[in-house]
Amino acid sequence: MSINFSKALGIHEQALGFRAQRAEVLANNIANADTPHFKARDLDFASVLASQADRQGSGPVSLARTNGQHISADGVELADPALRFRNPHHAAIDQNTVDLQVEQSMYTENAVQFQASFTLLNKKFKGLMMALRGE
Repeated sequence: MSINFSKALGIHEQALGFRAQRAEVLANNIANADTPHFKARDLDFASVLASQADRQGSGPVSLARTNGQHISADGVELADPALRFRNPHHAAIDQNTVDLQVEQSMYTENAVQFQASFTLLNKKFKGLMMALRGE
């Protein structure tokens, strides 16, 4: 009898990957807090969830040419649909949209959510191990 890890672990694996990716984006924002014209970015969880559902259901997104003069997009990777520019509360004089306090609080919140996802995933693995041992 084989174990299907996708069914056993559920969405926790993807959630952990999303949290790690979001931590990178938020850390990049913090690192560029003093860079002129830098625009703060963030990942949208709802977009990631929708793209995961699309991948499991209908496959990759294809582009249609509605005019003969359109450039073919074969082999072109689409940008990450979840990566969005953040609407700033106020932009700095140098047009930087990073608010350091907001970024730090979001990074901390993301770290707590990462830890929660990791704990849930760890408990799933412990449950699988107990089932394999027959406990």
